[in-house]
Amino acid sequence: MDIKIREFNGIVIIDIGGDIRQYEIKGVSLYQHVRDQLYDGKRNFIINFDKVNFIDSLGVGDLLSSYVSTNNLEGKIKLLKVSPKIYLIFQVTLMDRLFEFFEDEETAIKSFG
Repeated sequence: MDIKIREFNGIVIIDIGGDIRQYEIKGVSLYQHVRDQLYDGKRNFIINFDKVNFIDSLGVGDLLSSYVSTNNLEGKIKLLKVSPKIYLIFQVTLMDRLFEFFEDEETAIKSFG
């Protein structure tokens, strides 16, 4: 898993490349990246799943931890370009109720108002 972080108008955009599997995580996890941004005062996030084909239970837990920490600080996480296969995992775990999902980055950015 490769994670790249960029920022646009105060919104942190996290681009994930590769599968989100326990054995694929080299170094810093998704949650650690989000937590570091929260410590820096950032509150709004878009996580781009465009290049993700699989997420395991560790990845789901990482995303849920990121949501809880962000929500506790009155921030928002929105998900971008989630494949139907991964969306099904979010439905089964009821996490589809926690996040807003977007197909294009511009709309996701505008949704922060």
